[in-house]
Amino acid sequence: MSFGDRVNQFDSWLLDRIFQPFADALPERLTAMEVGMSFQVGSIVLSAASISALLVLEGMTLNNVITNLLGWFFEVIFYIGIHRLRRMVRPGYQNPLRVMLAGMRPISIPFAAYAVYQAVTAERAYELALWFNSLSQLVFVAGIYLISCNIPPPGHRARQTSFGRGPLPNEIG
Repeated sequence: MSFGDRVNQFDSWLLDRIFQPFADALPERLTAMEVGMSFQVGSIVLSAASISALLVLEGMTLNNVITNLLGWFFEVIFYIGIHRLRRMVRPGYQNPLRVMLAGMRPISIPFAAYAVYQAVTAERAYELALWFNSLSQLVFVAGIYLISCNIPPPGHRARQTSFGRGPLPNEIG
């Protein structure tokens, strides 16, 4: 099994075993797509806060400002693109974004891990700004995985068998 196959296998496991059960547990009026898009907005806001904090702390050169602003604009463009594609995601059908974002999901994880590493090893003056950045990256990863989840058909809650708790002893006749 090649490295790429292992990455794809891990991506599928993460999507099917971690995020899809979470998406299935959401209330019908709040889909995984809505939560994922909210996470993407949160990621954009946290990233802007990180860039702003670094500007205020004078921790950036002009080249760094340009690079970070371009990266931030790419985040906004990504959000706009996904927002336009959200019409393709329909309850009860396979999510086409699952396949379309297959390359983006696994590569976002090392970027998030590196952002956390940067925050952990940062100088004290820049620590808070870099924690905003790492939180932004983690929220982005969660959002992109939620966007890729299938949306269950309407009424799936009513058809599910209860796997919760049974009656307590004081509730039995």
